[in-house]
Amino acid sequence: MALSETENSYQGGEEEEADVIVKTCVLGGFSESSETRTLIGSLPEIHEAERVKEVAIEKFKVIMDRYQEQPHLLDPHLEWMTEMLLNFTRSENSPPSLVHLSFKFLFVISKVRGYKIFMQLLPHEVSDVHPVLELMSRQDPKDLETWETRYMLLLWLSVACLIPFDLSRLDGHLESEGVKIREPIMERILAVAKTYLLVSDSPRDAASVLVSKFMTRPDVKHKRLGDFLDWSLTTISQTSARSVIEIMMLDGVLQSLAKLFKHGKRDDLLQYAPIVLRCLEQKQLSESSEAKLRKIYVKLIQRLGLTFLKPRLAAWRYQRGNRSLAANLAVSHAAAAAAAVSPETETQEQDEDYDIPEEVETVIEHLLVGLKDKETVVRWSAAKGIGRVTGRLPQELADDVVGSVLDCFSFQETDNAWHGGCLALAELGRRGLLLPSRLTDDL
Repeated sequence: MALSETENSYQGGEEEEADVIVKTCVLGGFSESSETRTLIGSLPEIHEAERVKEVAIEKFKVIMDRYQEQPHLLDPHLEWMTEMLLNFTRSENSPPSLVHLSFKFLFVISKVRGYKIFMQLLPHEVSDVHPVLELMSRQDPKDLETWETRYMLLLWLSVACLIPFDLSRLDGHLESEGVKIREPIMERILAVAKTYLLVSDSPRDAASVLVSKFMTRPDVKHKRLGDFLDWSLTTISQTSARSVIEIMMLDGVLQSLAKLFKHGKRDDLLQYAPIVLRCLEQKQLSESSEAKLRKIYVKLIQRLGLTFLKPRLAAWRYQRGNRSLAANLAVSHAAAAAAAVSPETETQEQDEDYDIPEEVETVIEHLLVGLKDKETVVRWSAAKGIGRVTGRLPQELADDVVGSVLDCFSFQETDNAWHGGCLALAELGRRGLLLPSRLTDDL
């Protein structure tokens, strides 16, 4: 009897503790608004005191880290926080220490909320391009203490360079005001991007974002896209990846190409895709000892595969239909039969008119190899690539891909292959590409 009472009290204590954890994790809003405003407002007074400055940074990190699981709660307050910090960076009276400290705070915000959302808050007027570029040119890529400044400036430049005007007009405007320009804005931005793609710290990631935005501009892609791809492939070919620095250089260039083929238009990139694919095959990055390189290699390979294939939604994919039992019963047999015939006819017509490039087979082979990689992140990326590419294939070829994935489930294969096969099947099923006819196959 005493034991039962003890068990009941223990279970009750567990339930209370679980309730407390849930209440702690689920936040209702940004409750530290006034404290954060005071902390940001004090930066001009503390930026020279090293110890006080470090305490302020850690305090701000603690506040922001509470919202890692619910970053959307920061959205109503992001604008005023960003504006306050950017005012410090824009002011001519701000000493370098205050500018760097402000960018450290901005980096913390972007890390918690995500750079894709945070970039939308950065000013992107025509008048912002030159000041940001000038501030970027004054930075030292080798300064380990101020890498957050360079990271945020590269993101800011990624947004500012999207102005809907030809950049040559901006050069003419600046020259008419008597400002001495050593080279065009386009060349300066491209030089900055190339420089920071080859560094060994986090600004390398922001530089790849800059490339994906800048190189897809209409005026830039016509003048500099081919040259940039030549530079990228030359860098890949000449880098051996034997040292940490060379590994980082390869990572930066591969990241930029992956993002470029993701955001660029297919018509602009299709002519370069076979050349890039051949370069990657010769480099044999799938055999690299660095998981980081194998992962970005798989990402780039799948983006090349999607470039070879026309954007289309497979008409043959599995349709789940209505989730309401009453709605399903209300459908007549005649309507159901017509719905079953129509997609099949449409699929056959599309498949007959669509030729699949030979390079797609090479891409799929590399992705299938990626499913057996020893690192989970590589297998996961390969599985997503299998799903994306299969969704653009005719039904017959897509069924062959599913069959190749099922070959991973062999007793001669390793645990990694089985796990990669499961990830691929899950991705195919999520996209409606795993048809009911395949469900009866014995794994």
